[in-house]
Amino acid sequence: MKIAVFSDIHANRPALEAVLTDIEKSRVDQMVCLGDLVGYAPLPNETIARIRSLDVPVIMGNYDQGVGNNLDDCGCAYRTDEEKSLGQISLEWTKDNVTQENKTYLCSLLPRYELDTAEVKILFVHGSPRRINEYLFPDRPDVSFLHMMEKEKANVLVCGHTHLPFHRSIGSLTVVNDGSVGRPRDGDWRAGWILLTISDSIQVEFRRCKYQLNFLRERYEKTQLPQTFFNALEAKND
Repeated sequence: MKIAVFSDIHANRPALEAVLTDIEKSRVDQMVCLGDLVGYAPLPNETIARIRSLDVPVIMGNYDQGVGNNLDDCGCAYRTDEEKSLGQISLEWTKDNVTQENKTYLCSLLPRYELDTAEVKILFVHGSPRRINEYLFPDRPDVSFLHMMEKEKANVLVCGHTHLPFHRSIGSLTVVNDGSVGRPRDGDWRAGWILLTISDSIQVEFRRCKYQLNFLRERYEKTQLPQTFFNALEAKND
């Protein structure tokens, strides 16, 4: 069984299309989206429309929650005052530009998704099993992962939110972060997703996809979104 997992598209439709093309070539049995469809980039409605067309399980991300409910906070953790200020501009612009129909859709997304196979039990979340916006970074201590999963039936945890892909085995527990489609933070601008292959065990393949940045640049220039969001992608492409 092959499962494609992707998340944190953040309104970057060109990156999403590159990932979906790669997924199609991989002939997967199922797709799962871990959320954060919107924010930071200028194509939120186009991105939501594409996700809705797939008819696959979609988990609510913290940004989806904030925009869908017209909240004043997206649940993001910013490291500096400048990041926080830019993030607030992104949130307000996104709330102003996402249609009411799409906000209703964002509010309808799943809190989690569970998949049982003969070999493994997989729990898919956006942030963590405990909170939609909890950051599970690669260097979190083993005991912390074991503690948060002790009441869960799953022996595989798949999450997003941090935009940092990783794969760890902690005893009988497997933890995987799928990275980010539209806004990676690991120094590689290419759109990221993971391919899970389940046989006697579970194998994890991290995939990256190039895409054309020109169209995205043109759309940024037509909005009031900070150009620095696009510049961060372009700089990594140099």
